[in-house]
Amino acid sequence: MAIPARLTPLLDQFDFARERLTRRMAGPFVDSGNGTDVEVVPLTDEEYLWEPVPGCWSVRRRAEGPGPRATALTGAGEWGRDTAPAPHPVPPPFTTIAWRLSHLSELLTLRADHTVGGHRLTRDDYESHGDAAAAIAAFEAGARAWREALLAADDTALDTVGHSTYPHGSDPEDAFVDIVWWVNQELLHHGAEIALIRDLHRARRG
Repeated sequence: MAIPARLTPLLDQFDFARERLTRRMAGPFVDSGNGTDVEVVPLTDEEYLWEPVPGCWSVRRRAEGPGPRATALTGAGEWGRDTAPAPHPVPPPFTTIAWRLSHLSELLTLRADHTVGGHRLTRDDYESHGDAAAAIAAFEAGARAWREALLAADDTALDTVGHSTYPHGSDPEDAFVDIVWWVNQELLHHGAEIALIRDLHRARRG
């Protein structure tokens, strides 16, 4: 199936942001933006879970319970992501690389399922990871699944309100093309946040 013309730039943007974030975490290099390759030290488990300030939200072993101002650890498995029901804490807690990457990977995985999958996965089904390598692999799997959902969309699907039935966003009320745009900005801004935390971690260690 031919890719709709208006989807092409959004797909290209998604691919660029996905590759840039993966390289920024796993290396061996990332494009600096001017065509120069900058060496990247792969993300370590210590950095992945690093809490730069007191009171961070993160991914934690379920046996340890939720972090400050969190009321639960969302998801399945040994590790869960700090969360609290609305209204969320004000000001929002600072979140670790682990929290941000888990959130992003869950968003991609669940939205793919609610677009071209079984339309059944919930946050309670998603498994967060306590180590960087597994978390990066989960991000890549979620990104691949979401990309497959995009490639299955024709012009009719792009215009369809509720084409994605993802229950934790505006998907049931918005045209799918708007959801595609929204997912891109989620990837772009969380990717930038993760990159900045990596810079801060490196700088503090000299």
